[in-house]
Amino acid sequence: MDGGGRFAGPLRKPRLGAVAGDRAARGRKLFALSGRIGRHDGGAPQGHRNRLFALMERLKPRGAGVAATVLILGGAAIFGMVRGGHVDELTSALRDARDALANSAGFRIASVTINGRKQLSQDEVLAIGGVTGRRSLLFLSAAEVRDRLKANPWIADATVLKLYPDRLSIDITERAAFALWQDERHVVVIADDGAVLEPFVAGHLTSLPLVVGKGAETHARDFLNVMAGYPQIRDAVKAIVFVGARRWNLRLASGIDVRLPETDVRAALDRLVKLDHDDQLLSRDIVAVDLRLPDRVMVRLSDEAARARADALKAKIKKKATDA
Repeated sequence: MDGGGRFAGPLRKPRLGAVAGDRAARGRKLFALSGRIGRHDGGAPQGHRNRLFALMERLKPRGAGVAATVLILGGAAIFGMVRGGHVDELTSALRDARDALANSAGFRIASVTINGRKQLSQDEVLAIGGVTGRRSLLFLSAAEVRDRLKANPWIADATVLKLYPDRLSIDITERAAFALWQDERHVVVIADDGAVLEPFVAGHLTSLPLVVGKGAETHARDFLNVMAGYPQIRDAVKAIVFVGARRWNLRLASGIDVRLPETDVRAALDRLVKLDHDDQLLSRDIVAVDLRLPDRVMVRLSDEAARARADALKAKIKKKATDA
């Protein structure tokens, strides 16, 4: 004991191993404490972050980088085509690729049956419907083909059936060429409902009646039905002119104009037939017959006939004066 009643310190120095162990223990305590402080502050220890990155690398699917690159490049290409105005070309290319795959699987259109065509050829019907040798029956839209066909003025109705695996059936109802219509200087072929079918080509459909004037195309059917009851007049007509969107004039092949009234056309035609039968009116040297008034018929002579008539009247008057 020392003089103060305390035990003196150990007589031997501590071993070096013991000192090192104490220092290591204190270091582990400090590391654990720093870990707790780090977690308390919301940050992950470096070791935890490394393990997280390693886990993500293991979970990442093989080829993900290549797929991402392909998606980026494909998106850039599509964006460029859209900005460059090549959307239709892109759509066509994708459709052709899709149809090629379906054709290789046995869905190529091997035969097409078309019923009801008269004016249109088979190739014309297929072209109008958008049916080509590259199209696949699997991806062909029957509704789309039908709509394309009905949009053509010659086709009034259409039915499209897909018969798997490789047959297509098309039934169409064509409009009939009814008359030629001249509006100003253009002549076209029309159906009985006034639909314009195609431009008139000389030498084709020349036997059709010619109607002239604005509105004549939609009113011609009713008037020609009336004219059908007067074949001797109808066959002598060169053109039928719609005047003022109210009434008709007949231009005969002989050059005579027959002016018909706005109403009661049948009664006027009856009078014309009777005058021609009794007096051969339409064979005379005249240029116009006016039937617009119900109680009289006015006739205009040609210039030569008018001069001849005037000369005849003068001679008759002179003869009377001489006899007197």
